[in-house]
Amino acid sequence: MKPTILVSDIIQGHMLAPFEQLGTCVPIAESSNTTEATVVISTAFDDLGAKAIAGLPDSIRLISNIGAGVDKIDLEAAKQRGIAVTNTPIVADDTADLAFGLLLATMRKASYSEYFLRQNDWATAGSIMGVTPRGKTLGIIGAGAIGSAMARRAQAFGLKLCYHGPNQKPALEQELDIQFEPTLEGLLAKSDVISLHCPLTDATRHCINADSLALMKQGAFIINTGRGPLTNEQDLVDALNSGHLGGAGLDVFENEPQVHPELLSNPHVTLTAHIGGATPECRAAIVKQAIDNAAQYLATGALNNRVI
Repeated sequence: MKPTILVSDIIQGHMLAPFEQLGTCVPIAESSNTTEATVVISTAFDDLGAKAIAGLPDSIRLISNIGAGVDKIDLEAAKQRGIAVTNTPIVADDTADLAFGLLLATMRKASYSEYFLRQNDWATAGSIMGVTPRGKTLGIIGAGAIGSAMARRAQAFGLKLCYHGPNQKPALEQELDIQFEPTLEGLLAKSDVISLHCPLTDATRHCINADSLALMKQGAFIINTGRGPLTNEQDLVDALNSGHLGGAGLDVFENEPQVHPELLSNPHVTLTAHIGGATPECRAAIVKQAIDNAAQYLATGALNNRVI
């Protein structure tokens, strides 16, 4: 008998085919119709807070998340119910590519120049002056897989590197000549560019706020491909509008899919729509790993890429 799998409500039509290899697929919204499902396939767009987890069938034993971030899952609620959570931490290179692309585009004012060129205003478009990345200091908050991949790209372009996080990483320091900064305040004060790659937790929510922004150099830049709520978006807007920050490159936003109107209108902000892993190759690999995680559990009870 094929197992029953609860799948994200956004996985519909032809997208269901790979998951049907696992078993009979039922949308999460219809979970009350089954008492036999043991696995949930979730995405970054599914809100699996405490209330949603409490409403899952008693038979659920695994949430196999499509994506590396699990901030939409109440991990404590899952743990209390004896539900394991796995993820797919294979977006590092694609997300780092985008992050470094945002860094280059923002520092060199590419979007600003493009805006005027699309208005057929060659003179203004060609007069915009950017900032040379080479020789500047990049401060990385969170030197996990994505932060480390970002550092490797930056090293190739001649940026100086430093990082802050809960754990010092001697092997990474030796590989990349990257310096550990024990305090966030120290990292902010010494960096010309800050790139956010830490997970969203209660401790990191709004780690970029009015106080932390005030510690940054005049004209510094912020890149965020992590999670939108790592920044207090209004404080970020205020720092941009005052001229204290030189610009921002943002792929994630505090209240997605809404974007603060003053970020949309600011020519010194480069914007993308949460597309860090948005390549066919990356998406296929993420889905395959989520399926493999679930299949391994169903077959043997083993948990690959376990979060809790």
